[in-house]
Amino acid sequence: MNGVLRQDHPLVLATVLKALNDPTRLRIIQELINDEIGAERHCTSFSGLADVARATRSHHFKVLREAGLVSLVDRGNLLLARLRRDEIEKAFPGLLNILARG
Repeated sequence: MNGVLRQDHPLVLATVLKALNDPTRLRIIQELINDEIGAERHCTSFSGLADVARATRSHHFKVLREAGLVSLVDRGNLLLARLRRDEIEKAFPGLLNILARG
């Protein structure tokens, strides 16, 4: 199966803020914000995640997906994360700019 792995979740402010309250997940989102629009990244390509246990990485990406911040995309043997930039901007204008500034 190639394409979006799981259906996108709705963006709910409380869920988004809870997901972003973790420093690792916030760093993941900040890196995706700074990537080219539409970019997809493998979970081990994020700062500080290469040496993290697979279960921990999976948990972080599950929380981000369930918060509606990322889509997970299946590319054969790779599971990639993509920021739901347009949806986030529509639901919470300016949020990505605030997060990008750190």
